[in-house]
Amino acid sequence: MLTMAMSAIAVPVLGAETAHAEPDPWARANRIAARVRGPRFPRRRFDIRDHGAVGDGVTDCTAAIRSAIEACHAAGGGHVDVPEGRFLTGAIHLLSNVDLHVGAGATLLFSTDPRAYLPLVLTRFEGVELYNYSPLIYAYGHQNIAVTGSGVLDGQADEDHWWPWKGSGDDGWEPGDPSQAAAREALFAQAEQEVPVERRQYGEGGYLRPSFIEPYRCRNVLIEGVTIVNSPMWEIHPTLSENVLVRNVTVNSHGPNNDGCNPESSRMVVIRDCTFDTGDDCIAIKSGRNADGRRVNVPSEHILIEGCTFRDGHGGMTIGSEMSGGVREVFIRDCAMSSPDLDIALRFKTNSVRGGFIDGVHARDLEIGQVGGSVIDVNFFYEEGPGHGFNPEVGRIDVRDVTVRTARRALNLRGYADAPIRGVTLTDVDFGATATPSVVEHVEDLVLKNVLANGEPLIVP
Repeated sequence: MLTMAMSAIAVPVLGAETAHAEPDPWARANRIAARVRGPRFPRRRFDIRDHGAVGDGVTDCTAAIRSAIEACHAAGGGHVDVPEGRFLTGAIHLLSNVDLHVGAGATLLFSTDPRAYLPLVLTRFEGVELYNYSPLIYAYGHQNIAVTGSGVLDGQADEDHWWPWKGSGDDGWEPGDPSQAAAREALFAQAEQEVPVERRQYGEGGYLRPSFIEPYRCRNVLIEGVTIVNSPMWEIHPTLSENVLVRNVTVNSHGPNNDGCNPESSRMVVIRDCTFDTGDDCIAIKSGRNADGRRVNVPSEHILIEGCTFRDGHGGMTIGSEMSGGVREVFIRDCAMSSPDLDIALRFKTNSVRGGFIDGVHARDLEIGQVGGSVIDVNFFYEEGPGHGFNPEVGRIDVRDVTVRTARRALNLRGYADAPIRGVTLTDVDFGATATPSVVEHVEDLVLKNVLANGEPLIVP
């Protein structure tokens, strides 16, 4: 059903903190901004050189960095300083009350030897829990942790290291080379068969790439100022974490699955004043994949994205596809997006295998230059598509005060006949020059208020 006036949409009660008491949803966004401030640390400083680190880009500094982190933690917290230089390291594991500060002129070079990320740790690969290589920077169950500074985190991934494991000819892989395909299929099968996570052991021989920065079950997390390049896979991946602030970070990494920031099953997250230039989605909010996401059953919720710049990527602000635990209350404002290699500006991807829900996405004050595909894309036909028993529920999407220069099409909204998209409102949106008509299939309560394309009121099927 297509309507051209606002329809009443039932608002679920989400608990005392999140009940929609205010008629203006941006009051809730402001509350998130006020509450997620980042941890503060004692003034103690621990220079990694005092623990044996040498910034020549060749000496293995893993043990020295670990020693400095442990000393900082034991002292009650503070800052572990990475000074000017190039410091080679394997996996870095943060502990409570420790800020890893990568200063001006400093580069952490992460080893390209996969054995530098052993022993295995509990993590997620594409939304499924397993034991795998450690993320390059990892913390499990800690609080008040940070990665800060104006230095560089270089994963050293390229067409000879990490990226070929994707198994694609575009990323250095050639027939006969190792590939993630067999392990990925086996992991997904284990999840569907409810194999205990402790038995999902991968690592060597599995070729499943680790994320770059992953706080797992952590609280009060700050990632600020650093530049991240050449990641094996997802760059910033807060998982099952709370009170996470990502601020003034630059991500420039164009490998396969190189998402910029992926909050997964996390709540109270702010991503502010960051720049994303990526090989996959710039920001992708997730909550677990398929049966494993439903088993864990923790949504991502109360997420604010503001003041960010989006360049290359499959999607700018994305939700999915691993969203089986659901996503609610997402806000994006005052952001700029533009690139001929930015496929979609606002992207929502799911299917009847993922299931899950999206409830409450609010976007405003976006400046969008060039988009290669659709400006707004809500697609229930991603990968597996319909007919698998777990239809998604998607609604309460509100977009306003948006200007676009050029895009292939304004809207691509594709729900199911038996599970339509429910509730999309666009207000004061100028889609600029679009080349092809919008696609609108199985959408209830689509509301258009002062919406233009090619200088005329937008006409939808």
